[in-house]
Amino acid sequence: MAVIQLGDYIVIQRQKYTKLQKFGSLDATATLGKEHLELKSLLDQPYDSTFKMCVKESKAGKRGAQRQHSLELCSENELRSIRDVLNISSSGADNRDISDNGEAQALKSSDIEQMREACNESSKIIEKLVENSKTFHTRTEYSQDKYLLKKEKKYFEFVQIRQPTIRLMVDIFHRQDADKIMGIRVDTLSQIISYSGISGFGSYLLYESGTNGLLPAAMLNSMGAATDSTLVHMHPGNVPQKQAVLALKLPLEQQQRCISVNLYSVLREFYQGDKLETVEVTEESVKTEDNAIEQSEDIEPSSKKFKLDESRNLSKGPPRWQLENKRAATLMNDKFDSLVMAAKEHPSSILQALLPLIKPSRPIVIFSTCKELLQETYMELKATGKVTNLHLTSNWMRTYQILPNRTHPEVNMSGNSGYLLTGYTLK
Repeated sequence: MAVIQLGDYIVIQRQKYTKLQKFGSLDATATLGKEHLELKSLLDQPYDSTFKMCVKESKAGKRGAQRQHSLELCSENELRSIRDVLNISSSGADNRDISDNGEAQALKSSDIEQMREACNESSKIIEKLVENSKTFHTRTEYSQDKYLLKKEKKYFEFVQIRQPTIRLMVDIFHRQDADKIMGIRVDTLSQIISYSGISGFGSYLLYESGTNGLLPAAMLNSMGAATDSTLVHMHPGNVPQKQAVLALKLPLEQQQRCISVNLYSVLREFYQGDKLETVEVTEESVKTEDNAIEQSEDIEPSSKKFKLDESRNLSKGPPRWQLENKRAATLMNDKFDSLVMAAKEHPSSILQALLPLIKPSRPIVIFSTCKELLQETYMELKATGKVTNLHLTSNWMRTYQILPNRTHPEVNMSGNSGYLLTGYTLK
């Protein structure tokens, strides 16, 4: 059974709300609205455990009362339905005589806050609210359930700690800031993985220009742990985004199967690596910036800026990014079993550079938030005849609320989650 360790990424769930958090130290805290949680009691506890939020202190802040909580491990028996706890049996036939004028609740807001300070149990607070409501027992059973759920959401004192998964992370990222993952929704991500044909064997090529590490994490997860497959992850910057990969806590061997390289640097290595001259770096050779850019081993791959460390021992060997470039270039010579692209920029020129690296009869998948860019790419591929079975698609997903006697589509849902251009390479 997996247990929570220092350095882990965890998912804190309070009812339907989820948050990704790093448990970096025993002093780590998490914020859920106005609630501040101390995380030290999570150490060595099993994932999926439920904890009760115990109030330690309250203080006034800029946004109202802020409550400090410690977490106490509790059993599943404490998580009973609020209707069962309150033993509510009576309800009205309809709500026609109920007037929403704000006078139904006899308790004032100050009384409720004092009660909340004195007692942190949601069931007891809601029981008092029900007792002092003039209209609760005349509402329909459905209306009562909505009222109880609304109050329970506000006063719920339990959180569950879950282990991060691809599904959980894509939901969290999409809800918090969809732009950080290029608006990729869970249904679109599943389509990308399915069309790419990724498995535990072969080598795969990915180019993405910023998805918080979601795409490489999803592809590594699909490759599995005990496999002989490799992923070359190309990106436009100096440092790859890897939060989602780190959050999965994959075995080290599986993480090392992902080779993250700068797109332009690795292409330069692939086409010019054997032709580059080896020049010894001396004090005289680094006097000018131009010479340094050509000869220093510490050049940043994409920015063309160089760093000079006078104390550096040249016998230590090349930097890590250079070794990764060589590993990737070797795989590029052998060619890949599929290509996945998620580009914020126009994918055409990058696709032209990467398409020759893909074996014949292999899938390509290109994601973009702009259909016009993919339409242009579609026509270019049609003209070249290098890719067949081309399809340009858009996903549309509708989520439903499934409850007894009240199943219906959710009122608010995301509209578009980008576009996919798929096809198969020809020899």
